Amino acid sequence: MDNPAVRLINVAKRFGEFVAVERMDLDIADGGFVTFLGPSGCGKTTTLRMIAGLLDPSEGDIHIKGKRVNNTPIHQRNLGVVFQNYALFPHKTIYDNVAFGLQFRKLSRDEAKKQVNEALELVQLPNLADRYPRQLSGGQQQRIALARAMVIQPDVLLLDEPLSALDAKLREDMRIELKRIQQQTGITSVFVTHDQAEALAMSDQIVVMSNGRVEQVGAPDEVYNTPASEFVARFLGISNISDVRVGAVDRDAIKVESAVFGDVVLSRERAPDITEIGPARLVVRAEKLKLSTPGAGAEGTISIPANIETVDYQGHVVRYFIRVNEQKLQAVEMIDVAPYNQGEKVTVHVQPKNFTVLPAS
Repeated sequence: MDNPAVRLINVAKRFGEFVAVERMDLDIADGGFVTFLGPSGCGKTTTLRMIAGLLDPSEGDIHIKGKRVNNTPIHQRNLGVVFQNYALFPHKTIYDNVAFGLQFRKLSRDEAKKQVNEALELVQLPNLADRYPRQLSGGQQQRIALARAMVIQPDVLLLDEPLSALDAKLREDMRIELKRIQQQTGITSVFVTHDQAEALAMSDQIVVMSNGRVEQVGAPDEVYNTPASEFVARFLGISNISDVRVGAVDRDAIKVESAVFGDVVLSRERAPDITEIGPARLVVRAEKLKLSTPGAGAEGTISIPANIETVDYQGHVVRYFIRVNEQKLQAVEMIDVAPYNQGEKVTVHVQPKNFTVLPAS
């Protein structure tokens, strides 16, 4: 990647014997929206704090806009940072909260006022300058925190789980609002979350992390549809994972032998890390399993009989726990007709193109 906005080169962070982030190499494109995604304690916030200058890396180099910033303090990195708790000053007006980041910029009063007003317009709260944080809703406070980060016209915007304190509906609204602002301004944004829906909806690129390691980096559809590890397959969405044996491998295709689905021939792109015959793991997303009343399947589709053991009704979708050849699977379907019932016999259909094969280890 030419001229990335942020570049991490062999970056690691240790706290004593504990490795919070293993050696990481990552380029973040200028103008991109990149999300660090993973469970609590996986190292995503630690990585963000190293980019911000709040933590020093134990190893490696951090570059922002082509400049190595390892020894550059946070206030000299020209970064906007939004935290989970907003960190607004309760005794200052909204105007003064937003203007706070400009006090070291040596701007005239008129220029500072112009930038504050533009930032409030950007977050669509231009008429609240004279109020105090306690007079605003949680969503409005979050927008003001974003305006304060944007008013300095940062090179990179860092967002540390900024939506986690909001209720579900407000989170969805703010998710859309954040993406709108990022696209409108074109600012490089680095977002930290444990919420897969946020990551998939907002990101140009997702960095999936586990135990301080990067499991996969890719576009949302890539990490979802072609997981690079069993962790990624389990963390994003609902996956059915079973043991199989690779029976043949050539340049264009592989054959796997499954106790659940029978013999399946797949293109090599569905098994990029499989190079030899032997044990492996077969992955298929729950929504890729299609159910029907008992009967024959379509040509080119694997069809097998199954029994529905549990029905998990979720409103617009239903999750079925089903048993196929002594194997428990899950299927997720939209509800446009009456759902199937517990104990009902069905046929499960799946297309071979929807499988992914991972190494057994």
